[in-house]
Amino acid sequence: MKKFLFVLLLATFAASASAQKYGHLNFGNLVALMPETKAADDELKKLQTDLVAKGEEMAKAFQERYVKALQDVQSGALSPLQQQQLQDTLETQRQAIAAYEQQITQELQSKREELLKPVIDKAEKAIDEIAKANGYVLIFDTSIFNAILFAQETDDIMPLLKAKLGLPDKPASTAEKKE
Repeated sequence: MKKFLFVLLLATFAASASAQKYGHLNFGNLVALMPETKAADDELKKLQTDLVAKGEEMAKAFQERYVKALQDVQSGALSPLQQQQLQDTLETQRQAIAAYEQQITQELQSKREELLKPVIDKAEKAIDEIAKANGYVLIFDTSIFNAILFAQETDDIMPLLKAKLGLPDKPASTAEKKE
């Protein structure tokens, strides 16, 4: 009976020792709750307002020029050559506005990444610290399907899989492939 209790106790201990602790959180919600995110959003809104105002000025200037050109064409004040030149000028101006819209999008995205990188780094550091301090093996991000935010260091089993599957350790060079 004592031997049975000892084996049972040992099995219970082994089971609890091998129990792995997993956690989860919505990383997007965490970042949104951080005060630094509000400051970044405010700065982005100001930049966006300034950039959009310039774009609206460009669009207004285009609209005014287009209306004037239309009036000149309808009144017969322009020769066919002048009409073609004006049409080319308007097309160039329209393309400049479209390019500016793309520039705005890229500039805002770049600025957003720049402003949020320290916030995200801070959140990730906190997650790592909490995970290690509380013995978590993995922490999943519930805002993204199958995203792992933290994982204990593990062994790379690729060499074992390559050996089992008979795969070469290194990819063959192009010269070796031709032979």
